[in-house]
Amino acid sequence: MLLGAIADDLTGATDLALMLSREGMRTIQTVGVPPADFDLSDVDAVVVALKSRTNPADVAVAMSLEALRWLKTAGARQIIFKYCSTFDSTPKGNIGPVTDALARELGTDLTIVCPAFPANRRTIYKGHLFVADQLLSDSPMRHHPLTPMTDSSLVRLMAAQSKLQVGLVSHENVAKGAESVRAAFDEARRRGDGVVVVDAITDQDLRVIGEAVAEFPLITGGSGIAIGLPENFRRAGLLQRDITAGQFEPPDGRAAILAGSCSEATRGQIKAAIEAGMSTLKLDPVDIAQGRMDVDEAIRWALAQEGVPLIYSSADPKDVLAAQDSLGQEKAGEIVEQFLAKTAIGLRENGVRRLIVAGGETSGAVVGALSPSALFIGREIDPGVPWTLTMGDGAPMALALKSGNFGTADFFLKAWELLK
Repeated sequence: MLLGAIADDLTGATDLALMLSREGMRTIQTVGVPPADFDLSDVDAVVVALKSRTNPADVAVAMSLEALRWLKTAGARQIIFKYCSTFDSTPKGNIGPVTDALARELGTDLTIVCPAFPANRRTIYKGHLFVADQLLSDSPMRHHPLTPMTDSSLVRLMAAQSKLQVGLVSHENVAKGAESVRAAFDEARRRGDGVVVVDAITDQDLRVIGEAVAEFPLITGGSGIAIGLPENFRRAGLLQRDITAGQFEPPDGRAAILAGSCSEATRGQIKAAIEAGMSTLKLDPVDIAQGRMDVDEAIRWALAQEGVPLIYSSADPKDVLAAQDSLGQEKAGEIVEQFLAKTAIGLRENGVRRLIVAGGETSGAVVGALSPSALFIGREIDPGVPWTLTMGDGAPMALALKSGNFGTADFFLKAWELLK
């Protein structure tokens, strides 16, 4: 194995695994830290998917260090800490504390922060993160129920979380090429920076940055930062193959969609599905908590539909706040996640073998319940979202695990075409 990655949620791990596979690395994604005897005989990169984004910081650090130690023992030459392209976090973490801990463990004096993902219109300029043409702080992410992002300055955001001194490598350096970026890194070290935010506007910028960090033990960022890394191993004669995202024979069986994300993108995808005539069942966390809706009822409803059923809890910010006021912020989310996870188990038991799951936290809960040992990365539906095939015991399932903010409006409608 050449490259090891630690992702703070499941959909982000899938996104990163797809990026590495598309750039020529044989990549698998594990669900949690694998056992010591996990077979790595035909693998260039391993992405360990954790569910640590919204855990207490000390828990997230412990989980990430466990993953790091496994990856080092397995032979990883470079480590990526992957988080969301919108830097989803609170003022106390978890991106800063995890970065600090990984840097200490690896003994590195400098790492980078670069969540840019231009294909999904996440860019960084002058250290500020943009979502499409809006600053992060003006985007719908300011209303995120768990990690509301009200500042767009990555330098300020990271400085509030990390004990390391935070600097900036501007786009002027990146535009001049890898040597200019390496010179900026040297200057950052002289200033005493332990971490630097790096501007990136295009995929070419990310390839330049990737070349510049070839010797870094630790890199942090979104999945986009992986674009330029495989070429470093190829240039060094360590990566000979040139492959694309894998093909697999999709399992026969029924299909369904579970959506727990309240992001604007997912709400738009639900709206498009309803307008196209898809059968839908909306969940209310208060109804679930008070026993007016149970998992068996949702499963019976789904199995009674002729087409692809969509079960969703997604709601606009006003309704989310009302549920949080009634149940508590964390409990409202946990109720829905566990409900959808149990629904996924019931659907599998009744022959569902093709499943789309929308939302990072929801995907983590569902995959945790289904318990595959790993995921084989298949064809890309939209930027950052592939079909995957579960590996391990039990009947295989085709899963599309979609970050809440990802995908075009017709995602729930078109994704099935790639399984034909």
